[in-house]
Amino acid sequence: MSGPDLLRLGVLGSGYGSNFAAICRAIDQGVLPARIAAVLSDQPGARILELGRTVGARTECIVPGIARGRLDPATEEKLVAILREERVELVILAGFMRIIGPALLAAYPRRIINVHPSLLPNHRGAQAAAQALAAGDRMTGCTVHYVDQGVDTGEIIAQQEVEVRPDDTAETLQARIQVAEHALLPSVIATFARP
Repeated sequence: MSGPDLLRLGVLGSGYGSNFAAICRAIDQGVLPARIAAVLSDQPGARILELGRTVGARTECIVPGIARGRLDPATEEKLVAILREERVELVILAGFMRIIGPALLAAYPRRIINVHPSLLPNHRGAQAAAQALAAGDRMTGCTVHYVDQGVDTGEIIAQQEVEVRPDDTAETLQARIQVAEHALLPSVIATFARP
């Protein structure tokens, strides 16, 4: 599927790219009228960059800067410039392990979304499946939300529940949450696409 009416996506990720692959599948199946325009990572060896090249997207590893968990202002301005050059309309954080700052938020107000492996506001930040197990939750899941300057604090767009089983480990629970993410994220992205 191609054409001028497709929603142009910019995807930011730090790792393996399973949610990115789910977005690509939804596009290939014709249920998501979008095009991946840019794939950016803060990790030079991230598989998401390789996946981005296979779909013809512009791919770049951005220099992460010195502040752990954050991008320095110059790096963030570079990121914004790339997204604008590629005419990105919606920015998706798919396993991007950095906090977004004011430059990107100002460039894409209410056009940056993130998928998180918990039912926010519960279990923000890293290791959400382990947090759910430690809390004794019977139900967890995933959330797609707008990104703000906090850690998983933006307005919730949609959620999908996942049952916590008695024999779950953090790994088995995370695997089932990922299955839910792979369905939820493309369906939310589709709501931003043109009718």
